[in-house]
Amino acid sequence: MKYMRELYQFRDLLWLWTMREVMVRYKQSLLGIAWAILQPLALTAVFTVVFARLVRVDTGGIPYPVFAYTALVPWTLLATAITFGIPSLVNNMNLVTKIYFPREILPLASIGAALLDFAIAAVIFVGMMLFYGVWPSLYTLWVIPLLAIQIILMVGVTLLGATVIVFFRDMRFVVPLVTQVWMYASPIVYPAELVPLRLQPIYYLNPMAGLIDGYRRALLTAQPPQLNFVLIAAVISILILLISYALFKHVERDFADLI
Repeated sequence: MKYMRELYQFRDLLWLWTMREVMVRYKQSLLGIAWAILQPLALTAVFTVVFARLVRVDTGGIPYPVFAYTALVPWTLLATAITFGIPSLVNNMNLVTKIYFPREILPLASIGAALLDFAIAAVIFVGMMLFYGVWPSLYTLWVIPLLAIQIILMVGVTLLGATVIVFFRDMRFVVPLVTQVWMYASPIVYPAELVPLRLQPIYYLNPMAGLIDGYRRALLTAQPPQLNFVLIAAVISILILLISYALFKHVERDFADLI
C-alpha cells in the first residue's frame, strides 16, 4: 500500500512520461501513429495468405482476416509493451541516477503508450467486423475483464524484465526471441481448439492462450469465454505481478549504482 500511495502522488509524472513516450516514438516517424495500425494489419495479411490460402486452417467459418486480427491486436499490445517497457530503465539511465521518483513509472509509461496504440488499432477492428458482417453481442462486454487481466500480465512481465535487464544486459537480446516463441505458443494463427485435449492443461498455463481464446469467443462467436481458462490466466497474471513488483521494489535502491 505504501508503494501504491507513492505512485499515486507521482501520477502527474506518470501521465507526462506516458505522453512523452508517445511523442518520442512517433515524432520523426514518416507514418507516425499509423504504425499502430499497420503492424497488426500487415501480419494479418501475411497470415491470411499462408494459413487461409495455403495451409487452410479451420476457423469455424469465421473469415480468416478478422479471425487473425482479433488475436493480433491484443498480442501487439503485449509485444509493444514489453519491447519498450523492459529496457526503459537502462534507456533512461541519466534520469534514474540523478532524480528520485518511483522507478516503475518508466515501464508503466511504456505500457500506457502501448494502450494508445491498442485503442487506435481497435477502431480498425470495428470497421473490419462491420465489413465481414460480424455483429457485436452482449458477450462483447467480456473484453473489459479480459483486457484488465492482460494489463495485469503486461505490468508483471514488464516489471520483471525491467528488473532483470539492469543486472543482465543480455536480456535485450532475449526479449525478441521469447516474444516470438510466445506468439506461436498462443492461439493467434490457429484456433485454440486445435490443441489436443491431453495438452490443454499445460497449454493454458500460458495466460495469453486463455485470453486470446476469450477475445475470439466474445467478439466473433457471441459466446462467453471459457471461465476455467480465464481464471487460470487471471491467477497466473496476478502472481506474476505480485512477485515481479516485490522484486522490483526490493532492488530498486540498487538501480542507480548498477545502471
